[in-house]
Amino acid sequence: MPVAVKICCIASVEEARLALAHGAAALGLVSAMPSGPGVVSNERVAEVAAAMRTEPVRTFLLTSRTRAVEIAAQHAFCGTTTLQLVDHVPPRELRELRSLCPGVELVQVIHVTDESVLAEVEEAAPHVDALLLDSGNPALAVKELGGTGRTHDWAVSRRIRDAVFPLPLWLAGGLRAGNVARAVERVQPHGVDLCSGVRSEGRLDTGRLAAFMRAVAAA
Repeated sequence: MPVAVKICCIASVEEARLALAHGAAALGLVSAMPSGPGVVSNERVAEVAAAMRTEPVRTFLLTSRTRAVEIAAQHAFCGTTTLQLVDHVPPRELRELRSLCPGVELVQVIHVTDESVLAEVEEAAPHVDALLLDSGNPALAVKELGGTGRTHDWAVSRRIRDAVFPLPLWLAGGLRAGNVARAVERVQPHGVDLCSGVRSEGRLDTGRLAAFMRAVAAA
């Protein structure tokens, strides 16, 4: 089965259309974060989500909120197909969020700092539709919740993939055309996710995007 590609940090309808034209299966729209690139307003998220509603692509709202009622209210305004929870959301909040947002995909991000995250994986997996492995560090004074451009230990990622299979697993963190084939081979994810690897000076770069898509197809 082909590896799905999610292009994150989408900043406009034009970028969304460019990513879609190159074969993206999903688009990431970054709302307010404590740090990291690509943040846009909720209004912009809603604009892009509305423009993509009839297109064959999923729209992910990246939210750093952790309380179900707040996440649900944000989603009601933004209208994406999917909620990407970039910080730790406790199981009780995940259950409440499921009831508040029926039919909306829930994707919990796990920041792979070391093997201790396996406990977090076990806790979250029964309550979500997918996991996304990234290279942030929520323990810092200013949390890193994505967009670091760093890779992490793919051996741990593979252990997580095998533990949760067949739950879909997205792999993020420092991916680019030069290393994505190796990442896919090591981890065997459902999909890959990136932001800076297809950008130049903050803007989606057609050449880098095309090169990344070729590398994924070859993998």
